[in-house]
Formats: sequence, C-alpha cells, structure tokens
Amino acid sequence: MDQDTIFSLSSGRPPAAISVIRVSGPSAHEAGEQIAGPLPQPRSAAVRELRDPRSGELLDNALVLRFDAPASSTGEDTVELHCHGGRAVVDALLSALSSVEGLREAQPGEFTRRAFENGRIDLTEAEGLADLIEAETESQRKAALALAEGGLRKQIDRWQRATLQLSAAAERAIDYADEAGSDSEAELSRDCGRLAAELREWLDRPRMEPLKDGVRVVVAGPPNAGKSSLINAMTGQERAIVTDMPGTTRDHIEVPLSLAGYPVLLTDTAGLRETDDEVEAIGVSRAQSLVAGSDVLLWLGEADAAPHHPRIVKVHAKVDLPGRRSVPKGSTGVSAVTGAGLDALLERVSELAKSILPSDALALNRRQAAHLSDAASALDDAEASDDLVLVADNLRAARLAFDQLTGRAGFEDVLDALFSRFCLGK
Repeated sequence: MDQDTIFSLSSGRPPAAISVIRVSGPSAHEAGEQIAGPLPQPRSAAVRELRDPRSGELLDNALVLRFDAPASSTGEDTVELHCHGGRAVVDALLSALSSVEGLREAQPGEFTRRAFENGRIDLTEAEGLADLIEAETESQRKAALALAEGGLRKQIDRWQRATLQLSAAAERAIDYADEAGSDSEAELSRDCGRLAAELREWLDRPRMEPLKDGVRVVVAGPPNAGKSSLINAMTGQERAIVTDMPGTTRDHIEVPLSLAGYPVLLTDTAGLRETDDEVEAIGVSRAQSLVAGSDVLLWLGEADAAPHHPRIVKVHAKVDLPGRRSVPKGSTGVSAVTGAGLDALLERVSELAKSILPSDALALNRRQAAHLSDAASALDDAEASDDLVLVADNLRAARLAFDQLTGRAGFEDVLDALFSRFCLGK
C-alpha cells in the first residue's frame, strides 16, 4: 500500500461556483492544518481562511471538512477543501498543497483504489462507481448505482456464507467419516446443487454489456430505400448523407441515442445489392455482418425479402409519396419528410431494446459472469462427486471464484484496467 499522502481536484473543471479539493493519506490532517489552521472536529465542517504555507498569503475563505481513518471514503485520514471554483483559486490551492512535504498529486482512480485496498468497497462496488461516472442514460445510472451501493456485494456475501457452511459440513463429514451417514452426504450434495442452480439463474439474466455499450439497432435494406433519411429523422440531426444516387452509403455510420432512457446505438449501413464496385462491395459485406450481429433490425426492403431475425421491425418508408401510402400488413409506415409514423417506430424500438436489457437494476458484466460461472461449475462438480475429499476441494474452488469476483483474490492487471477508467480526484 502506497503510504504517500495524495491530493487532487475532485470536482469538475473550473470555473464553477464551488470546487472540491481532496487530500488523503497519513499526512492529510497535518497538511490541512498548514493551509487551513486548526481543523474542525471529525465529520464536521467549518469555514477557514486558506493560506499558502510558504508565504502566509490568503488564498481563499472556504469550507473545510475532516474525516478520520478508517471512517472515511478511502479508509485513510482525509481533508476536503470546498473552495470557490475559479481557476486561479483552484490553481493556487493545488500549488500550495504541492509545496507541502510528503504530498503528491493523485493518479486517476487512486482515491477509489485506496478505498478498495482498505476494504471500504469491494471490486464490484468499484466497477459500479466507474460505470456511474460514465453513465449517460437513466437505465445506465440505475444499474451503476445498484452496483456502487453494494447490491451485488451483499448477494455475493450470502453465497459465500452458504458455500462456507457447505465446506464446513464437508470437512466435518471427512473427519467423522465413520459416523456420517449416507443421508448427510446426500443432503450435502443436494445443497450444492441448489446453490449451483441459483447461480445459473443469475447467469441466465440479461448482461450489463448491452446496457453499457447500447443496444445495436441496425437499419438495413436495398439502396435508396430511405435508410439514411430515417436515421436523420430518428436522431433529429443530419448525420447521414442523403442523395438520390444509389450506393451513397459505403460504410456504416453509428449514432448513439437514448430512447425512453435506454441506450441505443443506431447504425446506418450500405444498401444491400450485388455490385462490381470494390469499395461498395466492402460496405455491403460489412452491412451483412452488422445485420447478423444486430440486437434489433429495422428492415426497409420488401417485407417478403426480410432476413430472419428474432427482433425485426419491417419499415415501410416514404409513405408521403404517391404509391407508398398503402402500408403492408405487419409493417410500420414511416415518412422521414413529414414525421408520420416516427413516434410509433421509436416506441417499438424502445420496447424491443427494453426486452433484451436487464429488468433488474442488478446485472452482471462479463468479468463478473465469468467468475460466477466458475463458482457454479465447482458447485456442480461438488454435487456430482461421491468422494468427500473432492467435494471439499470443489467447494474451496467455488469460494476462490467468489473471492476473485469481489477482488479479495484479484489480479493486478484487472485492477489497473479498472481504476484507469477513473478521472483525477476519484
């Protein structure tokens, strides 16, 4: 554990009404006193004159808060300076802190990493905080907050206690093999199976990735079907080039969008057709790959030529034109010019996006699911084994998977990748 005392601006970039500068580490209180004079009582706030320890020059009048280890966000002694948010004020205070012996500027995510290393949060809560910082839609915010507030950690704690009890029962059965009966071994096996089944239920839930990355909604069809015009109408921006010339779109265009609070990645594609143009042919090939990998497909071609897809919306575009006003059964009529049918289309896309996103705020990401799958597999092996020694060994493997899930038995590369996502001061 790095014993340096660190500091950083923890609020947004100035100018602002108020800026928050955080200091954390063994010398935090001493540094705070050099700049603010006597500190207030722990977990209390007081107005203090902030002065440069080198010259005694008055830098600002600010609100000062003190937190004592381990009852702080990082688990260390901490001081927060809530100062005026002008650039000159913030720069002067950061310069004053850098002059204090033993202090250095924090690295991105270092405050949160210290909170993790001091046991204030586990790895799932740290992942939730990272997601919360990056959240752009309401559904992303709710999912990230559920993680950050320990929703998954509490569930994992329950699984860990249950697995520990099973391990104790297995070890007891080994020590008293002559006294233990077949009924107790059968009960141990059933309990392992029940816990494994519960983990499998969690693994079957929708994952976090579509919620974080956005539901991929691909707009596809032949050239001049109105795909780019529809993209522009759905986003309310001129994001795609629209002309009467077939094959205008050579490569796909991605536009992030929030529909009813759900993240969507709207993708325009090249018109699907046979072509001798080498560049257009590459675009068509990419479009076919995007169609195959889409979460939701908006098809603007003939309804009977639509590809098979589990979540497809057949769009009858250009209903404002003569000869296009009759909408085929099963299709949604839309005009990018007049806006007719656009609200109904957006509502349908929102419904389909919602169907593949987590209905519960708690959802597993890829890393969490991998470790939970390891735990479930170990419990399955424990249930299937007739050898108590192997049962105990499998239960130890399940406990290790839970420890890797929470970061108690983590990997430095995982931690480095996670905390590098944080900004300075977090």
